[in-house]
Amino acid sequence: MTNEPPVPPFHDDRYRAFLETVSHLRGSLHRYCTHLTGSPLDGEDVMQQALLDAWRRLDTLDSAPALRAWLFRIAHSRAIDFLRRNRLRPAVEAAAADEEAADAVLPDGPGTARALERLVLRLPPKERACILLKDVFDYSLAEIAELTGSSANSVKAALFRARIRLATPVAADRTPAIDSDPRRTALLQLYVDRFNRQDWDGVRELTSADARLQVYDRFEGLLAQSPYFSRYEQWLPWTVTLERVAGEEVVAFSRPVEGEWALAGLVRVDVRDGKVVGIRDYRHCPWVAQRAAAWLAGRRGDVSPDRRRLRSVPVRVPATNFRIRVGA
Repeated sequence: MTNEPPVPPFHDDRYRAFLETVSHLRGSLHRYCTHLTGSPLDGEDVMQQALLDAWRRLDTLDSAPALRAWLFRIAHSRAIDFLRRNRLRPAVEAAAADEEAADAVLPDGPGTARALERLVLRLPPKERACILLKDVFDYSLAEIAELTGSSANSVKAALFRARIRLATPVAADRTPAIDSDPRRTALLQLYVDRFNRQDWDGVRELTSADARLQVYDRFEGLLAQSPYFSRYEQWLPWTVTLERVAGEEVVAFSRPVEGEWALAGLVRVDVRDGKVVGIRDYRHCPWVAQRAAAWLAGRRGDVSPDRRRLRSVPVRVPATNFRIRVGA
């Protein structure tokens, strides 16, 4: 007896509509999750789980045209769960929960979407979600209320508070580093140096015998049982650097595009007891690299002074990029 969900009937119009919608909507979903969680990597993790949740629950959806709003609602719920689980800004979020703390009057002027995406990280989760959905994704008050599970007046109040906060000058925004162990940094730099030399035996010396590998949308299992390093040989030319994105040290892969090194992929390297115990590779999720490149360009303090200029590779999302692993 198994508790895993059954393989869905692919002839069902709902499943065909789901795959088609995801192929067009995935970039927007990632953008939303990124700005809710504050990290393009966490945004991808949240979005992946949201899509898997939606796939498993698709037989509960009554109407295919409602897919877009339904997917955003699931992604929103997953992102808020992530923020609460990680206890981000708990005091501010608790204060924002008081719906009577602000007059529900909506000031005019939506502002610039691109600037808002940078500024919303100052906001608690509910205000962050409402301002993104209204001023970046152009949802109506009623739609935002449905997506966030609140009322239109509650949304108005959250938007009012958000715009007041965004209009208030603050000190320079600096994302706190979540990696502060110099031994970990030294190990990651050694990993990067050996990777650039294609010293695969040297890289393997840094990993534990049971190290796990996840190549998003492609593979999940033991590193020792995968052709991971040989696949990167086939992907030459590239260069690897150690970067800080959203306060986190990550391995960045760049490829030459029009005479410049273009950021093409990010990798999280998990370290425990002086060994690499996990590798999470986002190379097949180009929207992650696009958001990370914008992050690096906007935060000079997070960029290594000796690395070559990076820009993002144009995002091309293949229609079949979303893969379902039943029982994953």
